[in-house]
Amino acid sequence: MTLDPNPDKPFVLGGVSELTEIAQLTGPGAINDTESVMVAGTDLGSMVNVGDRTLFLFGDTFGERDPDSTGGQGDMWRSNTGAWTTDDDPADGIEFDGWVDDALGIAAPLIEGDHQGNDAGGEVTKIPTYGFTVGSNIYVSYMSVKHWGAAGDWDANYAALIVSHDDGETWEQVEGVQWPGDSDFVQFAAAQVSDGARDWVYLWTIPAGRFGNVHLMRVPATPESVESQAAYEYFAGTDDGDPMWSTELSEAAPVVEGTIGELSVVWSSYLERWLMTYSDGGDAIIREGVTPWGPWGDPLVLVPGDQYDGLYSPYMNPRYVDDDGRRIYFTLSLWGPYNVFWFSAELDRIE
Repeated sequence: MTLDPNPDKPFVLGGVSELTEIAQLTGPGAINDTESVMVAGTDLGSMVNVGDRTLFLFGDTFGERDPDSTGGQGDMWRSNTGAWTTDDDPADGIEFDGWVDDALGIAAPLIEGDHQGNDAGGEVTKIPTYGFTVGSNIYVSYMSVKHWGAAGDWDANYAALIVSHDDGETWEQVEGVQWPGDSDFVQFAAAQVSDGARDWVYLWTIPAGRFGNVHLMRVPATPESVESQAAYEYFAGTDDGDPMWSTELSEAAPVVEGTIGELSVVWSSYLERWLMTYSDGGDAIIREGVTPWGPWGDPLVLVPGDQYDGLYSPYMNPRYVDDDGRRIYFTLSLWGPYNVFWFSAELDRIE
């Protein structure tokens, strides 16, 4: 979308209504036969649009699970998997057309983690956090997890990118692009933005875990820039309402403060505002932004945690809306069944 940098527009999102759990997308009992590709349990489900297809990115995936198990555990562990769909009707759930798979037709990792012990001090797993396209290249950001701690608390080694040059068939590391594991740039949400003179990829970021602020960086939307660490710029605050950008990560300023978990950001054509979703305090939260860097409105409950225990990772996609954008659709992970579900809600606009 084309950037409108005016920070003085009013907030127009009054809340959400008509929250609906539509379908389970993965695991036993889901609308997709994921067990045939050895996906009995998985989570996350952020989405990247590639032409008329959408790639769903899942986290730690297990091929076999005890029916009574809770959370991320089981046999045939892969650090991440991805499913493709051309389903453009979100109202009854999303049906997958196929997976990134191996020669046996089993869902395969885009990039495998080392699977070292949780206390070994190495790498436990590689978790995809978001994707975006530039030209014919598909990029996926991921974090290298060093240690899983208490609920919502983990340590990362670094964040980095992988890329596919062949429409998602194979994936490789983007060399030389990496962010420190103890920085605020570990988990990403991406959107493509034009300022009229140049096309950019904007990336909203949080640290490892679910207890950090949101920061913002951008990079020119060319493969050469995306694959060059020096091309990234970090939002460093405003000067008389205008954004300041720095090439120094240490000068980055937060755009949203809070204890924020996995996030997504999209442009809402219905509200003509940015929308951000994330988990915080057990709830799924939605809020509107006047510009990518703010101001951002008050947090509003999208999905209450007292109705869906163990929820996290509410991910939107601008492709999946109805009623001219008034109804949004999103994935949501539930820790107990450790699988991904499909929800919708209506945006209540203040006229």
